[in-house]
Amino acid sequence: MNYQSPERLQAVVLDWAGTVVDFGSFAPTQIFVEAFGEFGVAVTLEEARGPMGMGKWDHIRTLCNQPAIAERYQAAFGHLPTDEDVTAIYNRFMPLQIEKIAEHSAVIPGALEVIGELREKGLKIGSCSGYPAAVMAKVVELARTNGYVADHVVATDEVPNGRPYPAQALANVIALGIDDVAACVKVDDTWPGILEGRKAGMWTVALTCSGNALGLTFDEFRKLSSEELARERSRIGEMFEGSRPHYLIDTIVDLPKVIDDINARLARGEVPQAC
Repeated sequence: MNYQSPERLQAVVLDWAGTVVDFGSFAPTQIFVEAFGEFGVAVTLEEARGPMGMGKWDHIRTLCNQPAIAERYQAAFGHLPTDEDVTAIYNRFMPLQIEKIAEHSAVIPGALEVIGELREKGLKIGSCSGYPAAVMAKVVELARTNGYVADHVVATDEVPNGRPYPAQALANVIALGIDDVAACVKVDDTWPGILEGRKAGMWTVALTCSGNALGLTFDEFRKLSSEELARERSRIGEMFEGSRPHYLIDTIVDLPKVIDDINARLARGEVPQAC
């Protein structure tokens, strides 16, 4: 039997914060600032956003590896942060995150309509996040009350390795019964999430204006001038270059036209791994 590449997409794997909910991806970033603060170590919101998309323990470890933050930690505790210290911060992060997740749970404007349109096109809706399962349970519950239910959800601690490894994206492929990774699209607002999709062999779509990279509320985004928006798109596009997304769009609202374009490319025999 010969291999035949798919002619149409079968599934979209969506990130959560910054992609479908929490326009500026504030829920995770602000809690990192607060969790470190409770240990007497100052971390700025900009610093907290740097490794966004990773699993939360790995995110904290990455922050602690940054020379400036490591120096602050050493000044407070007399030693550089160990893995045990990272776990202690993580254990404080978790209840704070669960407690405050509802403050940033609103569905991104237009997302429900787009997801409905994708379903009408016959696509399954997978999802994954850098949140662990305990937090995801709350996120999923809140999203359901707001009208969003994904076909499958994979938390970062439900696989051996979180982003930028491909395990979460591939777990969606298995659970949704997809027969070819080339028939899937990964949509994310972070470079680890785009690398996840790339390594899983999927088409990838990076979001430039919702989510972590821009870091604004929806209203703040809408108030940007055309010149400011152009500068931000350029800056964020450069941030994503290394992860090689197939597409860059502002928000999930722009996704349907990308889906149509990918379907046209698949019909011509193109596959994401070769692009």
